[in-house]
Amino acid sequence: MDLRAELLKSIWYAFTALDVEKSGKVSKSQLKVLSHNLCTVLCIPHNPAALEEHFRDDDDGPVSSQGYMPYLNTYILDKVVEGVFVKENVDELCWTLTAKKNYRPSGEGILPQKDAFRLWCLFVFLSEDKYPLVMIPNEVEYLLKKLCMAMTVELNYVELEDFMSQDSVQQNGFSVWAFLEMMNSGKLTRGIAKETMSMAIEEVYREIVGDVLKEGYLWKKGQLRRNWMERWFTLRPSSLDYYISEERKDHKGSIPLDANCCVEVLPDRDGKRCMFCLKTLSKAIELSASDTKQRQEWTSAIQTAIRLHAEGKSSLHKDLKQKRREQRDARERRRLAKEQELQHLHALQEEREKKLAELEVLKEAQRQAQLLMEQDELRRRQQHEELQRTLELQLREAEEARASMQVEMALKEAEAEHQRRRIRELEDLQQRLEEALQQEIRARQDEEEHRNTQARLLAEEEEKMKALMALQEEQEEYIQKAQREKQELKQEMENKTKALEQAQRQVEDIRTTRHRVEQDVMAAQKKLRQASTNVKHWNVQMNRLMHPIGPGEKRSLGGSSYSSFRIPTQKDPGLRVRTKVHDEDDEESKENVASVGAACVDKHLTQTSNGDVDVH
Repeated sequence: MDLRAELLKSIWYAFTALDVEKSGKVSKSQLKVLSHNLCTVLCIPHNPAALEEHFRDDDDGPVSSQGYMPYLNTYILDKVVEGVFVKENVDELCWTLTAKKNYRPSGEGILPQKDAFRLWCLFVFLSEDKYPLVMIPNEVEYLLKKLCMAMTVELNYVELEDFMSQDSVQQNGFSVWAFLEMMNSGKLTRGIAKETMSMAIEEVYREIVGDVLKEGYLWKKGQLRRNWMERWFTLRPSSLDYYISEERKDHKGSIPLDANCCVEVLPDRDGKRCMFCLKTLSKAIELSASDTKQRQEWTSAIQTAIRLHAEGKSSLHKDLKQKRREQRDARERRRLAKEQELQHLHALQEEREKKLAELEVLKEAQRQAQLLMEQDELRRRQQHEELQRTLELQLREAEEARASMQVEMALKEAEAEHQRRRIRELEDLQQRLEEALQQEIRARQDEEEHRNTQARLLAEEEEKMKALMALQEEQEEYIQKAQREKQELKQEMENKTKALEQAQRQVEDIRTTRHRVEQDVMAAQKKLRQASTNVKHWNVQMNRLMHPIGPGEKRSLGGSSYSSFRIPTQKDPGLRVRTKVHDEDDEESKENVASVGAACVDKHLTQTSNGDVDVH
C-alpha cells in the first residue's frame, strides 16, 4: 500500500464529511478550504486559482468525488514528497472534519478524543482498498488481539461474535463508526481501566501506524567517553533512534539501518550482562538489555528491520497485512476450487442418480402398462355388469324419487308459508325497535342538554368561589399588613424610648463634665494669678539688681563679695537685650497658661455641643 493510497483513504473521509446532503457532491468553496488545508499539512505550495481553472468548463454546482479526483491527483498528490510532511497531521485534519459530523459517542465507556483518533487511524490502515472503506472481521479480530496483548488480557470472543453476527457486519464488514461504537460500548473492555486502555491503544498505534518495531530502555556504551548510559530506544525499519527518556522529547541520536548492518551477541563484561552489538559500516554500538528475553527480542527485531530494508519494504505491518490478504485470497481460491469440485461431484452424482431413476421409471412403467392392460380388461367386464345393475337401480330410484319429490314439494310449500309469516313478524318487530331507538335518542339529547346546563352552572359557581377566595386572601393580606405596621410602630416607640433614656444619661454626663471643667478653669485661673504675682516679685527683684551704684558707694551687706561685679547701666545694650528676653519669657509663660485653660474650656464645650446633638 503506497503513500498515495494511504492519503486517499484519509482524504475520502474528509470529502464525505463535507457532503452534508449525502448526494456524493461537495461545493467548490468547501473544496477550496479542504485543498488549502491539505497543501498546508502536506507542506506543498497551494495555487488557489487552480481549482477554478480546473472546473472552469463545469457549471457552478457542487463537485462529485470522481470530478475532484483528477484535481487532487494533479495539483496535490503528484507534488507530495515522502518524508517532508508528517502523516499524522494529515490524519488529524481529516479526523477533525469527519468526527465533527459522524462521531457521536454514547454510553459509560466513552473513549477520549485522542484514543478515538488513533483507533480511526488504525482502522484506515487495516481497512480494505475499496470504497466505502470497511474492515473485514478477520482484521478486526487481529486488531483486538493486538490491543489485548498490549493490556495482557484475554479477548472476549463471546461479545465479539455478537457484534460480528449482525446482518450489516456479515454483509458489508465493519465500518469505522460501527467499530468505534463497539469500542465505546465497553463490553469488550469490561473491567479494564481507561488509562490502561489508552496506553494499549497508543502502543498498538505506534507499532502499526508509526512503524515502531520495538521500544524500551537499553544501556548504551558511549563512543567517546566509553561510559554506559540508559537510553530509551525506538526501532523502526529504517533506523534505531534513542532518547533520554520514554517521553521522546530529547533526541540523542539515530543509527541508520541497511543491508550492511548486523547484530551479534556479546559475552558479559564491564559489569554488564545480556550484551549485544549492532555493527554498521562506520561503527559498532554496544548495548545491554535487562534480561536474556529482552536481548533476544531486540536482536530479532533489529534483524527483522534489516531484512525489511534489504527487501525494499518500508513497513512491517504493511507487509504483514499484504501477506494476510494473500493468505485470505489463497484460502478463498482454495475454498472456491473446493466448492466447484464439490459442485461438480454433486452434479455427476445427481446425473447418475437421475439415470438410475429414469431406468427404474422405465421398468416400473413397463410393469404398470402390463398391469393396466389386465386391469382394463377386467374393468371392462366389471363395468358392463355394473352398468346393467346400475340401470336397474336407477329405474327403481327414479320411481322412488318421484314419490319423494311430491312429498317434499308439499313440505316446502308449508315451510314457505311459515317463513312468510315469520318475515311479517320480524318487520313489525323492526318497526317497534326503530321507534324505541328514536325515543332513546331524544332522551339522550335531553340528558346532554341537562349536563351542559349543569356544567355551566358549576363553572359559574367555581368562578364565584375563586372571587370569594381572592377577596378572602386580600382581606387576610390587609390584616397581616396592619399587624406588621402595628409591630413596627411599637418597635419604633421602644427605640425612641431607649434613645431618650440614652440622651438623658448623656446630658447628666455632660453636666458632670462641665462641673469638672469649671473646677479645672478655676484652678488654672488661680495658678495664673499666682504666676502673675511671682512675675511681679521677680520684676521688683530684677529692678533692684539693675539699679546703678555710684562712685564710692558700698553695699551694707555682703558688699565685699560683689566688689568685682559691675552693675551695667540702663544704657548698656547687653542689659537691654537680657531684659527684653526676660520679658518675652514672662509673656510666653502667661500665654501658655492662658492657652492651656482655653484649650480645656474648648474641649469641654465641644463635648457639650456633641452631647446636645446626640440628644436631638
